[in-house]
Amino acid sequence: MPIILEHVTFDCADAAALAGFWAQVMSQQVDADGNEFFATVNKAGDGPALMFIQVPEERAGKNRLHLDLATADWAAEVDRIVGLGAKRVGEYDEYGAHWVTLADPEGNVFDLAEIR
Repeated sequence: MPIILEHVTFDCADAAALAGFWAQVMSQQVDADGNEFFATVNKAGDGPALMFIQVPEERAGKNRLHLDLATADWAAEVDRIVGLGAKRVGEYDEYGAHWVTLADPEGNVFDLAEIR
């Protein structure tokens, strides 16, 4: 039996709040029973779920793993996600791709690429 990717897990200060942000980014809902200690998004859907687990320590430094998202409606989605609470970190046009790096409300960076 092959190994499957079940979750992408975020250590965080408030699991419910960060799950709520990411649920809005992904146009989904926080799964039932989410709370400030543990929450998931898309547990019953296709592909890996996002999991959020409260940890006692603060995030230190840049995260070593990040999500790369993509959309054809790039400018509108960047504005929407910033409106949800993300911070714009930088914009890049390299390697045949155009993307913006954003940070979620707890400072985890992620990229949103433009589908051309």
